[in-house]
Amino acid sequence: MKKPPSLAREAWLKDPALRRVFAAIEAVGGEARVAGGAVRNALLREPVSEIDIATTLTPERIVSAGEKARLGVHPTGIDHGTVTLVIGGKPFEVTTLRVDVETFGRKARVAFTDDWEADARRRDFTMNALYCSMDGKIHDPTSGYADILRKRVRFVGSPAERIKEDHLRILRFFRFHARYGAGAPDGKGLAACIQHKGKLRALSSERVRQELFKLLEAGRASETVRLMASRNVLKVLFAHVSDLSALERMAKIDMAQGLKPDALLRLVLLAKAPLSLHQRLRLTNAEMRRLEAIANHVQPKPKLRDRERRVVLYHLGRETWRDLVRLGWAGSKDSPTSKRWRDLLTFADRWPIPRFPLTGQDLIAQGYKPGPAVGRELARLEDWWIASDFQDGKDSLLRKLERRKEE
Repeated sequence: MKKPPSLAREAWLKDPALRRVFAAIEAVGGEARVAGGAVRNALLREPVSEIDIATTLTPERIVSAGEKARLGVHPTGIDHGTVTLVIGGKPFEVTTLRVDVETFGRKARVAFTDDWEADARRRDFTMNALYCSMDGKIHDPTSGYADILRKRVRFVGSPAERIKEDHLRILRFFRFHARYGAGAPDGKGLAACIQHKGKLRALSSERVRQELFKLLEAGRASETVRLMASRNVLKVLFAHVSDLSALERMAKIDMAQGLKPDALLRLVLLAKAPLSLHQRLRLTNAEMRRLEAIANHVQPKPKLRDRERRVVLYHLGRETWRDLVRLGWAGSKDSPTSKRWRDLLTFADRWPIPRFPLTGQDLIAQGYKPGPAVGRELARLEDWWIASDFQDGKDSLLRKLERRKEE
């Protein structure tokens, strides 16, 4: 078995703030290691954004160590063993090693321990059960490095037991496979997820949403979603699932055009009735406004002339224009490298949307009384302005208004 490399040269491991946290813990006799995602991403040569620390100290002793070292101390999750230590505005979650005493499928009652292997055995996947000491040495009690090399997402120990501890791990298995996996998924893990898929119904909307959106943005999202659909996992989440070919085309378009994957747009292509998912996924008001705009407007097509494009873009706004064009492109039979669709998508960047030059106050200054008539007249003037291809300025529009008053 290949030995994990040292991470001693990693820039994030040399961070003075991180080293102060380690020093504070070691000063009172504790042992600390970076745990989970940061170690995994470093080995995968992917960006390290969040650094979580595991320690043999109890939560109370973490607090004491932080205060003694004059660090910011926030007991953010002390019942579960987590204390956030802050240095120069940079937070580090420090968590006591734990074992599960009792699990409920969504949360667990834990006991604290100083046994690193026991802490590793309660984690979800082997690639997340890696630890790194301050000197860069990797500790790998579950052979996670071998799975990283194979790009294989594998549960720690029994997949069924890990799922029993937390039902969200079903979605996490698919999300991690879409993000980090290659080839077919681990057979034992997949079988357990399919067997226990009904447990997804017990999860909160917030937890489902978080995992689903991350899955939809992953590099292998479309093929993983198709796998979930073929094994009836998606039916537990959505009553009706669309044909997945448009979702697959969107993934290819995003890759070819260098577009950032958009979970909400991919959700539109995945679920037949995305507006009905407001409560199921706890969609935000901003997300619902996007979905409503998508549902209430016709998608622009490449055959539109520039003048027609300007009118449509003016009414839609840039965000809705881009959303509708990306969805239209995915729903078409055109190539992911189509120049005409690319030109349509980028039109929103090339034409600055003008602001209608008149306001109600301008009409009142011309003698109109405040009220509905002002709004009606403004709407008529705006129609003229749009018909002029947005060329008429304020003075020209006011002259039109004067002529109307004289008629």
